[in-house]
Amino acid sequence: MNDMTDPTSAAPSAPSAEPNAAVVPVAAAAVVEAPEASGTAEVAEATSVAESSAEEAAAAPEQAGPAEMSPAACAARIKALFPALFGGAGFKPLKLRIQADIQERAPGVFSKAQLSAFLRRYTGNTGYLLALGKASHRYDLDGQPVAELSDEHRLAAREELQRRRGVQQERLELEQSQRRNRAGLLHDFERTTLTLPNFCALKGVTAEELPGLLEIARAERLEAPPAREAARPAQPPRGPGRERNRGPADGQERRGPRGPGRGQAPRSR
Repeated sequence: MNDMTDPTSAAPSAPSAEPNAAVVPVAAAAVVEAPEASGTAEVAEATSVAESSAEEAAAAPEQAGPAEMSPAACAARIKALFPALFGGAGFKPLKLRIQADIQERAPGVFSKAQLSAFLRRYTGNTGYLLALGKASHRYDLDGQPVAELSDEHRLAAREELQRRRGVQQERLELEQSQRRNRAGLLHDFERTTLTLPNFCALKGVTAEELPGLLEIARAERLEAPPAREAARPAQPPRGPGRERNRGPADGQERRGPRGPGRGQAPRSR
C-alpha cells in the first residue's frame, strides 16, 4: 500500500517545475532584445509618430489637411499670398528651398504635393528659364534678392532653352513636310486614272487611311493664308501712267509749266 501512494504523492511536484522553466526563457529573451530595440530607436519613433497622427486624424476628422484645389486655383492662391514674387508680369528666379518658406509663411494652406506640382510647372515654364538664363540673383517670397545665381544653373537654363528650340524646329519641319505630302496626295488623287487599290499601293497608304488623309488635305487647302501675309495691305497694281496721274502731296501746290526765269524778259518773236 505504501508503494501505491508514493507515485501519487510525487505527481503534483512535476507541474510546479514547468511554470518556473517557462519564466526563465521570457526573461532571457527580454534581456537579449533590449539592445536590438535601442538600435532601432529612430524607426520606432517614426512609427509611433505616424501611428499617433493616424489616430488623431481618425479621432478628429474635422482637423483635416489642406483642401483639395485645382492647379489653377493653387497658382492663383500662391500669387495672391506672395504677389511680390509670383504676382508680377515677369518671372524671377526662386530662392532655393522656397517650398519650405511657403509652408512656414502659410501653414496648412497647401499640401506638399500641391506645392511640388506648382513649383514644377512654374520653374519649367519657358519664361522662367529665360529669366534664369539672364538673372544674377535669386529672390525670396518678398521679392528681395537673397543669393547670387550660380553659373551652373544659368548655363543649365540656357541649354534647356536651346534643346526646346531644337525640338520645336524639328516638330515644325515635320508638320510642314506632312502637309506637303498630303497636298501632293490630294493633287494626284484628283487626277489619277488608276484604280483605288493601285493608287494606294503606289502612294504607300492603305485604303482605310486614304479617306482621312484626303479630308485633312482638303481642309488645309481651304484654310486662310498665314496671319502675317493676310495682314499685309493689298497694294494697287502699278500700271502705266500711274505716276503721271498722281496728284500733289498735302500742303504742296500744283505747279504749272515752267516759264521764263526770274529777271528775264520773254523772248520776242
